[in-house]
Amino acid sequence: MATAAEHTHEHVHYTTTGLDHKKIAIWAFIGSECMLFAALISTYLIYKGRSIVGPFPHEAWTSPSGQHFGAILNIPVTSVSTFVLLMSSLAMVLALEAVETRGDAAYAGSIRGNSKFWLAMTALLGATFLGFQAYEFTSFVHEGLTIRTNLFGSSFFTLTGFHGAHVTVGVLWLLTLLAIDMKRGLAKKDALLVDICALYWHFVDVVWIAIFTLVYLIK
Repeated sequence: MATAAEHTHEHVHYTTTGLDHKKIAIWAFIGSECMLFAALISTYLIYKGRSIVGPFPHEAWTSPSGQHFGAILNIPVTSVSTFVLLMSSLAMVLALEAVETRGDAAYAGSIRGNSKFWLAMTALLGATFLGFQAYEFTSFVHEGLTIRTNLFGSSFFTLTGFHGAHVTVGVLWLLTLLAIDMKRGLAKKDALLVDICALYWHFVDVVWIAIFTLVYLIK
């Protein structure tokens, strides 16, 4: 007869590293995504400053009709959206902690132990970041910058658009976990599922820090 311990671990599949195969898989996926974003960021940097016509990211420019415009990047607005995304990482950490400590008396009934709240907060902050990005893209189009306007537009929209798509996937993933939590509750045994989502979410945040620094802050 199988022991209780055997029943507890019969569905857990460890690799030779001692880590669950799901965690190894997400690390491998993140590694491949690092190469993707490294290529996109490198492409942006290679073509940076090579646009013949405006708009330009950090320089004033004049349209063919003679209108004068300033630098197109709105750093104050993007700084706020960056802060929002960084705060979402903090909420993700607290969501994981809430699941890992599920059932502990010290966290029972406290906001710190409410995984539903922190998962919802992470998703909300991620969606807010996407709202900022949609506002930025719309304002750029109104100012004459599209993906086909110049080299800056092509590389900028491709890079930040891919990142926005990754954030969207992350928000949907968080909402899925939230739905599971609301339906049956996430127990300690589900902490790995939340941990894998957290790894992906933190990766998305780190990539944005690199993009914000290289694209928005460095002229």
